[in-house]
Amino acid sequence: MTKRVYIAHTGGTIGMQPGEHGLAPRTGAIRAALENAQFLPRPGLPDFDLEEFEPLLDSAEMVPDDWLRIGRRIQAKVREYDGIVILHGTDTMAYTASALAFMLEGLTCPVVLTGSQVPLCRLRNDAWLNVLTSMLIAAEEAIPEVCVFFDDKLLRGCRTRKIDCDSFAAFASPNYPALAEAGVAIEVDWKHVLPAPAPAAEMKLHEGMDSNVGVLWLFPGIQEQFLRNFLEPPLKGAVILSYGLGNGPTTSKGFTRALREATDRGVVLVNCTQCLSGRVANTDYETGRGMAAAGMINGFDMTPEAALTKLSYLFGRGLAVDEVRRQMQCDLRGELTRPFAR
Repeated sequence: MTKRVYIAHTGGTIGMQPGEHGLAPRTGAIRAALENAQFLPRPGLPDFDLEEFEPLLDSAEMVPDDWLRIGRRIQAKVREYDGIVILHGTDTMAYTASALAFMLEGLTCPVVLTGSQVPLCRLRNDAWLNVLTSMLIAAEEAIPEVCVFFDDKLLRGCRTRKIDCDSFAAFASPNYPALAEAGVAIEVDWKHVLPAPAPAAEMKLHEGMDSNVGVLWLFPGIQEQFLRNFLEPPLKGAVILSYGLGNGPTTSKGFTRALREATDRGVVLVNCTQCLSGRVANTDYETGRGMAAAGMINGFDMTPEAALTKLSYLFGRGLAVDEVRRQMQCDLRGELTRPFAR
């Protein structure tokens, strides 16, 4: 039987065309390109249905309500198709992929987010290969995960970061291997793919995503009042991007006092590293121990995008603060690796 793929075009560079003020999303551009591509070998292409969101968005405009909109379309289509492709802008693709990974519980088929650095309307682009390979993966590979496909690599969505705005290799998974690589053949590394849920399991969409979360990047000389202003209500949780292995200026009593007061009133603070690769080990240095003593929890090797959307997901489920703290340090969707005790 011919495989079937559902494609949701949410916007992004891939379907943009030149306008008066630069590149902008253009309704109908993707549909026309796919329907008019005479060089495509139709017998090898899965059947597909394309839906264009209205309005199409530059991904820089994405908000949590857009994640929910995408999640609802996936929920509506997941039983009808072998796989799903989401065409999305690159700027916030890692946030959307991470959010969907948490929102979609019990996923049974591939959900592949892709896009391009150069739009389809330009002669030399990366769009065609990204779209066609994503369609083939979605149709043929039984990978029950939210993924990002870019530049011949399929990455776990909640392990993905955008690392380059100039290269076709725009995304990386710094702390986890690629799930598949598309060379002459598409080679799936099955040992790193999450196990499929039970055949009778129903996919569940968690619709509640709490927006009262944020990210703060530490920098030398950060002032106590700056930190206090950031930690003010209605903030419920925050990812603190610390130095190296999870260090911060904890000899500053005002800094640690502001953190402790926030955690005492129930703000969940997650310690993640500013480094692209590696993990927080907040017991190796005195400054890291000071962060933990101020009530911060270990984010291990989570990306900032995964940590932020995970906080949003857990608070959106209405969990108590202690349970949010506990689950932030548990692996729910393959987003973190806890090290062995040393």
